[in-house]
Amino acid sequence: MNDTAEAAGHPVPDEQDPAPEPVAVHGTVAPGYEPVRDAFARNFAQLGDRGAAVTVHRHGSPVVDLWAGTRDHDSTAPWERGTAQVVHSVTKGVSAAALLLLHQRGRLDLDAPVSTYWPEYAAEGKERTLVRHLLAHRAGVPVLDRPLTPDEAGRPGTGAAAVAAQAPVWEPGTEHGYHAQTYSWLTGELVRRVTGASLGRYVAEEIAGPLGLDLWIGLPPARKDRVGRSGPVSAPERGGLRLRPRRNVQDAYGDPASLTRRAFDAIDPPVDENSPAYHAAELPGANGIATAYALSRFYASLIGAVEQGPRLFAPATLALARTVESEGADRVLVVPTRFGPGFMLHGAASPLLAEGAFGHPGRGGSLGFADPESGVAFGYVTNGLQKTVTNDPRAQALVRAVRGVLQG
Repeated sequence: MNDTAEAAGHPVPDEQDPAPEPVAVHGTVAPGYEPVRDAFARNFAQLGDRGAAVTVHRHGSPVVDLWAGTRDHDSTAPWERGTAQVVHSVTKGVSAAALLLLHQRGRLDLDAPVSTYWPEYAAEGKERTLVRHLLAHRAGVPVLDRPLTPDEAGRPGTGAAAVAAQAPVWEPGTEHGYHAQTYSWLTGELVRRVTGASLGRYVAEEIAGPLGLDLWIGLPPARKDRVGRSGPVSAPERGGLRLRPRRNVQDAYGDPASLTRRAFDAIDPPVDENSPAYHAAELPGANGIATAYALSRFYASLIGAVEQGPRLFAPATLALARTVESEGADRVLVVPTRFGPGFMLHGAASPLLAEGAFGHPGRGGSLGFADPESGVAFGYVTNGLQKTVTNDPRAQALVRAVRGVLQG
């Protein structure tokens, strides 16, 4: 199991690492956005970044586009403007957009039972599970009684069959808990049943293609050289103290029988996230690959027109994306979370720019979101994976810098 919750509270002494060399920051910022560049540089000097990029759009145009460090967490080759990384659960936001586009186009009813489109899903008492339950982590199937191997997880149809046969651990629709791994097979199979295409293909044709995004769920072989290697890096230290999770969170991740561990261990043993096989697979909740620019432009297109590209969400769909479907105690993450139909909403577990913002973080640090009120869209990707799931200190430093710029 290679996920832990966001470290918070309970500092413990730790040895100081040597101060890193100053990093050269490349790219551009619009006048007034220099504090974001400063925060980005501090992420390398103080918060452990090895290679990363951040992009911010405002009203459809880029105002920040920066990159620095190395393309691989364990090499010296420089990060380039087009370097992409696996963005983990940031992928869930892209997958949610695909499903909401199908709803917008009249092809998917969020209040219909999942079995309307996927009859096999009605097994084991899941016949009343609605599409909106599935999107908002209320389906009750965050775990598999028999975890899948990495090969099985990426094999078309295998994960969908496993989750369809799984009995729910709570009555669907009554509670919520983060479907860390099973979200891939739930959303992927629903899109396949509605469109006949895989979710990765649907995203390529309906989202990434029209917007010209370097964003993939299922990396084409011709793009394999665009992707940097990611790996673990030390958590940040503050005043010589390293932060560790709260006790209840730490216990949940440490107990192999907990819903937390079982949810993240629905694929066991852990996948090799740098392998070509993993990059080529389609896991719509976990293995999207993108640049920071692509994430920011994607979210910009959800809230308005972008330069040389379409607006994806109609006003009614944008309002739907921000409607609270799940709020409060999360049975898997063991912290209070807020979800709309697929997107994580601004809250204590995952602070975004402001109330009304929506998006999704990714394990290890990456983040993408949009804030319709300010017209801001944001994308951050990194190859240095810290032990965070929803609230990474590097991403949050950049969000605070953007917030400060807007507040003047």
